[in-house]
Amino acid sequence: MKTNYNWGILGLGKIAKKFATDLQSVEGANLKAVASRSLQKAEEFAEDFHAENYYGSYTELIEDPEVDIIYIATPHVFHKELTIACLKAKKAVLCEKAFGINKTEVEEMISTAKAERVFLMEALWTHFVPHYQYVLEIIQQKKYGEIKSLTADFGFKAPYDLDKRLFNKKLGGGSLLDIGIYPVFAAMTLIGIPQKIEASAKFSETKVDEECLMTFSYANGVKAHLKSTLLEKTPTECVIELEEATVKLTSRFHEPPSSIEITTQNAKKELIEFPVATLGYNYEATHVQEMLSENKTESTVMTFDKSLHLISLLDQVREKIGLEY
Repeated sequence: MKTNYNWGILGLGKIAKKFATDLQSVEGANLKAVASRSLQKAEEFAEDFHAENYYGSYTELIEDPEVDIIYIATPHVFHKELTIACLKAKKAVLCEKAFGINKTEVEEMISTAKAERVFLMEALWTHFVPHYQYVLEIIQQKKYGEIKSLTADFGFKAPYDLDKRLFNKKLGGGSLLDIGIYPVFAAMTLIGIPQKIEASAKFSETKVDEECLMTFSYANGVKAHLKSTLLEKTPTECVIELEEATVKLTSRFHEPPSSIEITTQNAKKELIEFPVATLGYNYEATHVQEMLSENKTESTVMTFDKSLHLISLLDQVREKIGLEY
């Protein structure tokens, strides 16, 4: 049973830096190599995060025989191509969300992983952080009864730079795939698959959604009101109304450190803190290593079905607002 793993990172932007920071705290993890399309950027990243090797092309890293797991942190539009290349090179893959641009891409990625019998997981790190695991548990146990409604938002004021990824349609820009995925993920994991989706959006000059408003309606009458925006900073909270209490994941609900505020019917308030010494990416990295040590090719937490359901919901929202890539 292998307990030490050599990691590679493809794409060396902001999220890769956060991941590399936390990887240093993961037992048995070694940052073996990093790759960028800029050799200088790769060299600087390797120096900052103590990677043993660095490459000026993605192919060189994928072909490195000493790399066991590759974390893909490029823009969304490159996820499918790079994931499939890694899988065919027999490298385990942790690929950033959104997994692909649409369901067709995600299906191809998953079918390749199955055919190659190589581990693949979508890096939806929120699923693994302590406070979210806690909320999932109390919802599943029905500790405060059934869910009556859910409200979740994610918004920040993005500099209006038409050359940057967020406003670049060719790079899968817009609020939905970048940050709207978190409120959608919350509704999916806490309530389930909606019966009906309503959505509207504001668009930038570059034809990507600057803001997206969504309502998920469920067969039992429950509604989830979701929002993502690049136009303003929002509370970025998730509020769950239950039969016997209100559970609030405080700002920023998708990441640690966070606290859970529970208000029961008698107005009694309880604040549960979840102090975390890292940025939170270590939890998903640890999980990947655990899965590999058990010879798994699919996560038992962020399963293929969850990734397929999630991209299906995002596809449906895009269809409603008229966003095509």
